Amino acid sequence: MATIVLLVLSNLFMTTAWYWHIRGGAAEVEARPLVWVIAISWGIALFEYCLAVPANRIGALNGWSAGQLKIAQEAIALVIFGVFMVVILKEPLHWRHFAAFGCIMAAVGFLFTGK
Repeated sequence: MATIVLLVLSNLFMTTAWYWHIRGGAAEVEARPLVWVIAISWGIALFEYCLAVPANRIGALNGWSAGQLKIAQEAIALVIFGVFMVVILKEPLHWRHFAAFGCIMAAVGFLFTGK
C-alpha cells in the first residue's frame, strides 16, 4: 500500500510540474518565460523524485517487478492526468480517453496476473 500511496503523491507533483504552465490559453503560455517555467518545473519535480524513488524501492522490496512498478505508475499517472486535465486545464474528456484508460488497465491486469 505504501508503494501505491507514494506513487499517487509523486504523480500529483509530476503532473503539476509538466502541465501547470499551459493553463490560461496561448497568450498566457507565451507570456511565461520558458527559462522560468523550466526552473519552476524542476523545483516541483524534485518533490516527485523524493516520493517516486522510495515508492519503487519499497515496491521492489515487496516483490514487485520493474514492469509491475512501471505499469502501476502509468495507470496512476493516467488517472491523475485525467483529473488534472478536466479540473485545472478545463479540457473535456472524450471516449478516446476512456479507451486509452481501458488499455492501460488491461496492461496492469496482464502484468499482475499470476502474482
